[in-house]
Amino acid sequence: MNILISTCSQGLIYAILALGLFITFRILNFADMTAEGSLTLGGSVCAVLIIGGMNPILSILAAGLAGSLAGMVTGFFHTKLKIQAILSGILTMIALYSINIRIMGKANLSLLSKKTIFKLVGDTQISNFLVGLGICAVLLLIMDLFFKTRLGVSIRATGDNEQMMRAQGVNTDSKKILALMISNFMCAVSGALIAQSQGYSDVNMGTGTIVIALASVVIGEALIRKSSFIYQLIAVVVGSICYRFIIFLVLNLGMSPSDLKLFTAVVAAILLSLPTIKKIVTRSVKNAKN
Repeated sequence: MNILISTCSQGLIYAILALGLFITFRILNFADMTAEGSLTLGGSVCAVLIIGGMNPILSILAAGLAGSLAGMVTGFFHTKLKIQAILSGILTMIALYSINIRIMGKANLSLLSKKTIFKLVGDTQISNFLVGLGICAVLLLIMDLFFKTRLGVSIRATGDNEQMMRAQGVNTDSKKILALMISNFMCAVSGALIAQSQGYSDVNMGTGTIVIALASVVIGEALIRKSSFIYQLIAVVVGSICYRFIIFLVLNLGMSPSDLKLFTAVVAAILLSLPTIKKIVTRSVKNAKN
């Protein structure tokens, strides 16, 4: 039971990261690589502030704001300097590596003896699960409400058809920047929670997180196919929890932890290519019948 609750807790924390990537990859149709840097940025800022004596809850909010600034930089590169979307994210991500080391003063910081949000509520498996569930539920609800407003709908429309929105006089550049700021806010909050959960912040903790988030999104979409926006968000959370269970099962089957990133990449590639595989199989079956 403890393993079950612990796995769900980790899935909920990473679900916040997946929700952030859902905004850029699915809503905005923007290949944002900033997430790997902004997740670490959130962990770094949160760790430094907690060590400095700040309340862990306020530290999470401050980490989120730092992440939103990283998203704003990526948006500036793309919209104002006309750098390609994926290169804009890569540039910010590379810069954040040095910035994160500057913030922490070294490659990692320990939080084992410090008061974290999980220790505030008892630091048991159930309390950790409730904290993750509460934060994830609040952010999911805020996202659902925001993207139903006029501003949120305009962001979604920008991702669907940017040229049409420009023809209607909408400033799509500002919508992109705002979406990137919200996305990286979520990624940084996830990083802050991961740092508090594992008891340390490390400069390499964001490596491979984009693939993890994408795998969560795709798994969730495969399990929950309803088109309602709230169900799409719930699917991301469910996909993240399912992904953590898959990792748990794979490790128990004897896979080396060093092979997890390879496994994640293979799973994500298979899931992302499923529509193409289905078309090929359907075409082959039709040809065989003919």
